[in-house]
Amino acid sequence: MTRDDAAAWGPLSRRLLAAFVLVALSSVAVLTGAALWGTGQGLESAQAEARRQAAERVAAAVATAYGAAGGWDSVDLATATDLATGAGARLVVRTADGANVTGHGRGMPMNAMPGTGRVEVPVVVGGAVVGSVQLAFGSPATPVARNITWGWIGLAAGIALAVAGVTTWFVGRRIVVPLGRLTRAARRISAGDRTARAGVRAPGELGELAAAFDHMAAEVARAERARRDLTGDVAHELRTPLATLQAGLEELRDGMAQPDAERLTSLHDQAQRLGRIVQDLSELSAAEAAALSLRLRDVDLAEVAATAVEAHIAHLRAASLEVRTELATGVVVRADPDRLHQALGNLLANCARYARPGDVVTVRVHRSADTAFVDVHDTGPGIPAAELGHVFERRWRGRAGRAVAGTGIGLAVVRELVTAHGGTVTATSDGGGTLLTVSLPL
Repeated sequence: MTRDDAAAWGPLSRRLLAAFVLVALSSVAVLTGAALWGTGQGLESAQAEARRQAAERVAAAVATAYGAAGGWDSVDLATATDLATGAGARLVVRTADGANVTGHGRGMPMNAMPGTGRVEVPVVVGGAVVGSVQLAFGSPATPVARNITWGWIGLAAGIALAVAGVTTWFVGRRIVVPLGRLTRAARRISAGDRTARAGVRAPGELGELAAAFDHMAAEVARAERARRDLTGDVAHELRTPLATLQAGLEELRDGMAQPDAERLTSLHDQAQRLGRIVQDLSELSAAEAAALSLRLRDVDLAEVAATAVEAHIAHLRAASLEVRTELATGVVVRADPDRLHQALGNLLANCARYARPGDVVTVRVHRSADTAFVDVHDTGPGIPAAELGHVFERRWRGRAGRAVAGTGIGLAVVRELVTAHGGTVTATSDGGGTLLTVSLPL
């Protein structure tokens, strides 16, 4: 037996089976009571009608015999007695004044006749009542109809129990088994296995619950992965400047170096580098959590791009770069303008860091179908094709970036911010510059 089969007959399934059996047997009991009562009433009504008709036939035979004999003195009751016997009754014939008739074939006195039912019918001859006929019926045997009813009731009870068992198995497979998988996946996640998933495909609310659980598990795994990455980022980026600061301060403390302006400037540069690293890591952490803190509203992408260019124009000109803009108005997106400003600012700072003096940086806003685009293009040295797939990774800087100050986190921040808006960011290079494109849904 598989684990799912075992779960299908677990404690919950057994409780469901007990509930289904109770409902089934209760239904059978109610239907049995109703059937027996209805059958009894029908049988009693039919029996009473049959007895009345038998008594009327016997009374007609007695009236015929009375007419043939001209009175009660020599009446022949043989035919009437045979009819009464055929109906399962004993016959008593009385005159109009209540005396028992003693003719041939008469019955015993009524008070001496056994039976559970008596029927009395007047004997009418020539429009006048000359006497009465009384039939006493004995206790009937168990009717065949009632036996048949009990047989069908037993069959119905058996079918109800079988249906309860099948229903329990079906419900167990459709509800209990998925719940068991969810429980096992939750236990594995709580035990530290972040790859555990329920993998349940079920209709309705149960399927939605399983999908939500798997999505939650994926988000937990992503958050833990981000935490590990951030820890690694911090350890990696802080190790070198901290070691340099520590060595320099130890030299000053031990008198191995003089605290001159050059030495202090070097230590100050390392402290500033530490500050930049902490700031970049803070921005990356905020970018990864941006989806939880976005303040979305309708914004014109051209206005956001113009503001970002204006904020970085001094930095770009200080790097001897020419800045051009082609900003199409009316390109409205649902976004957080501050986060978009931060992303575009990082792209422009990246141009200022890697482009050569005299290069041109072009910022362009345009749209196509249901997508808005922001292009940041520079005519710098470009990015080798083998390195294009890594530019948005943490701490990756490429061969050209090793000679430039930085942490390799800026473009990773851009990717996190754009992804939080439901968009994408790509990098292309044809050897004559680099094109960074942000795509956002309109």
